[in-house]
Amino acid sequence: MKIQKNETLSLSLIIESSNVKSLSASLSTEANFSLTNGILTINENANSFVDLRARWNTIMRGLIASEQVLEIVEEV
Repeated sequence: MKIQKNETLSLSLIIESSNVKSLSASLSTEANFSLTNGILTINENANSFVDLRARWNTIMRGLIASEQVLEIVEEV
């Protein structure tokens, strides 16, 4: 499938976690998201695959870092 120049690409991620509020707080400046009934939904759009991949990588790095911090705090 070839993507046309005027097409918008989209990715969505749905997260259900006991730490969903903390995870969403870590995204407050990084992503478009909604938090409903303990479910975090992240939606990203971009005009190119390169831009979408860069945005997605930033979001995932933030989520991974937050999850690792939460795991350390829970151990203490």
